[in-house]
Amino acid sequence: MMRLRIEHATGFTYQGEVGASYNEARMLPSSTDSQFVLSSQLDIEPSTSVNQYLDYFGTRVASFDVLAAHSALSITARSLVEVRPRPLEFSDITWDALAREAGRSIGTVEMMSASPRAAAHPEVAEIARSIAAQHEHPGRAAHAIAEAVGDAVEYVHGVTGVHSTAAEAWAERKGVCQDIAHITLGALRVVGIPARYVSGYLHPNANAEVGVAVPGESHAWVEWFAGDWQGFDPTNNAEIGDRHVLVGRGRDYNDIPPLRGVYAGPFKSELHVNVTVTREA
Repeated sequence: MMRLRIEHATGFTYQGEVGASYNEARMLPSSTDSQFVLSSQLDIEPSTSVNQYLDYFGTRVASFDVLAAHSALSITARSLVEVRPRPLEFSDITWDALAREAGRSIGTVEMMSASPRAAAHPEVAEIARSIAAQHEHPGRAAHAIAEAVGDAVEYVHGVTGVHSTAAEAWAERKGVCQDIAHITLGALRVVGIPARYVSGYLHPNANAEVGVAVPGESHAWVEWFAGDWQGFDPTNNAEIGDRHVLVGRGRDYNDIPPLRGVYAGPFKSELHVNVTVTREA
C-alpha cells in the first residue's frame, strides 16, 4: 500500500478580460474498496462558491461559475490518498453467460456500445475477434486484447490531440494514455465485453522515495466486466497497483475531463496543467 499526495494545478489564461466563465472540475478522487481519501480540497482563483455532487457515473464534480470580469482562472486540487493494489482476478464465466448477465444491468449495457471517440478501427476489431476466438473465458480474452493494444501502440506525446478518436490514434500507432485506453475500449466492446474508461493519476516511479515530489500527469486506463469489474493499464501493460489513484469512470474521455468550461468573451484561452505526486508512506 502507498500513501500518495497529489497536487493538480490547472486553469485558463485569457488574452483579455472575460465577462464570466462556467466550469466543471473532475479532479478529486473518492474512496473505494481499494483506495481511501484521507483529505481533499479544491482551491479556485478568483474565489467563488462551489456546488459539489456525484455525476451519473459516480464521479465527484465541482461545479462553479465566476461572474466577475477576470483574465485568468486557476484551479488547484490537493488530495492525500491511501491506495492498495488491485490485481486481476479471472472468473470462469462463459461468453454466453456474460452476454446474458451484461444485458441485465444499465451499468454494463451502457458500456457495450461503441462511443464515437472509442469506436474500433476495422483492424482493431479484427485483432480483437481473433484473440477472443482463442479464449473460452472473456476475462482472459480481455486481458490478452488489452496487452495486444498496449504492445501495438507507442506512447508518444504530440501526435494526437485531446479530441482525437481511437481510430485516428490507431492509424498512427502512436498516442498517449487517453488514446490507448480508447483503442482498448473499442476492441473489448466489439467482442461483447463491457468496458469503461477510467481517469486518475499514476505515480511514475515504481520505486518512489518517500517525501520526494515528482512531476506527474493525469492518467487513463480501462476496466472490463467479465463476471465482475477488473482494471488494467494498457499504456504500461500493467495491473492496477498502489500507484494508480482513481478519480472517475465513464464511457470515454468525454464523460470525465478534468476541467470543462465555457466563458463569455471574444478572447482566446490557453490551458495550463501541472501535476505533482509525492509518496508520503
